[in-house]
Amino acid sequence: MTRMLRRLVVTGGATAAVLVVVAGPALAQEETATQQSLNITFFLLAMTLVFLMHPGFAMLEAGFTGSGNAANIMMKNMMVVALTFMTYFAIGWGLMYGETLGGVVGGDQFFLLGGYAGELSGNAMLSSEFMFDAVFAATAATIVSGAVAGRMNLWGFMILAAVITAFVYPLVGHWGWSANGWLSTIGFFDFAGSTIVHLVGGAAAFVAAAVLGPRPGKFGADGKPRLLAGHSAPLGVLGVFLLWMGWFGFNGGSVLNAEAAVGPVLVTTALAASAGGLTAAVISALRAGGKTDISMTGNGVLAGLVGITAGANVVAPYAAVLVGIAAGLLVSLAVPMVERMKVDDAVGAFSVHGLCGVLGTAWVGLFGTAEPTLGLFYGGGWTLLGIQLLGSLVVTAFVAAVTGAVCLVLKSLGLLRLDEGELQQGLDVAEHGMAGYPEGVLTGVGAGTNG
Repeated sequence: MTRMLRRLVVTGGATAAVLVVVAGPALAQEETATQQSLNITFFLLAMTLVFLMHPGFAMLEAGFTGSGNAANIMMKNMMVVALTFMTYFAIGWGLMYGETLGGVVGGDQFFLLGGYAGELSGNAMLSSEFMFDAVFAATAATIVSGAVAGRMNLWGFMILAAVITAFVYPLVGHWGWSANGWLSTIGFFDFAGSTIVHLVGGAAAFVAAAVLGPRPGKFGADGKPRLLAGHSAPLGVLGVFLLWMGWFGFNGGSVLNAEAAVGPVLVTTALAASAGGLTAAVISALRAGGKTDISMTGNGVLAGLVGITAGANVVAPYAAVLVGIAAGLLVSLAVPMVERMKVDDAVGAFSVHGLCGVLGTAWVGLFGTAEPTLGLFYGGGWTLLGIQLLGSLVVTAFVAAVTGAVCLVLKSLGLLRLDEGELQQGLDVAEHGMAGYPEGVLTGVGAGTNG
């Protein structure tokens, strides 16, 4: 019996070995195809979450500004997404991921031409990666929408958004995310876009708001800023929640594969957002005798999210908490600072996305835990921190120059700012011939409110 059992085992083992030799390549191919399918599904799910950030931006901007501009803000955000898919398809993708020309710009793959069907980019089909990156491009542009709320010509804004999505974001993205981009080759690291997405949008927002001028009534005769209260805290906070949820796709999807690394990225993302919101809430309460500011708390959450975006996959959880605290503090100080500079950034876009984008990018140089992103506090020295700051400085200068030039041209063409009579009406009526809240116009409640 023992001999027979041994023979069966030996025979069975030999048979299994033959099957492995014969079937092994087929099984490996099947596993590879399965993993590719899983990665594509993961990529598109992440894209869907990032897409949800756009109604989030729309609701936040509308809720935290005046009721007379609610429909206009919704229109701008809707048009930005539609415009971006067209501009990024035609021009942006090629400039960003085409064959590099000197590490500065891509030179092919416009209109997704060049072997589009069936090609793989990384571990996802090119179409999936295009969809994922297009909603990133739209994010960079729609950040500007909130800063200029309440006074910018719709078509002027769309021209600026087209320049950002077709040229500005793709060029910066090529520098930092293309394998041969000049920032990438010197060691610059920006995991999901603290600089490449958020600083681009934040810098453009600041310059556009500065050239455009303030909303009526924002600054008094003495030059001091006045509070132009938002009309719907529930709408604004719903926008914050949608952005927070979408950010899990923004950062998690930037892993680019359905793998275990996604979990830690989501942990650092959640911790930074939470720390940012709590910090901003406490600071606002200390300033106002215990009364917490809802919009500033929301900005604290977003500031923490921007702050962790560059290093979500390379910093420890405790460092994510620290960057959230730092971002919540920074945004609380920066919003009133920008107002003292006589710049009317209606939703604090520059403070949240611009300054906290720089903070998050620098954080990698301080708290990166492993090569090639070993930070100062982990024995990596000052080199990476210097590279990170250089990247943010160059991007800021480039974006500011292009945005300033576009806005000055729009101003000369009469396409930048609406006239004072239209501003008093509110942009809903002035630009769309309707009100975001028609019952308010019919009853006279909130009609023309333009904050």
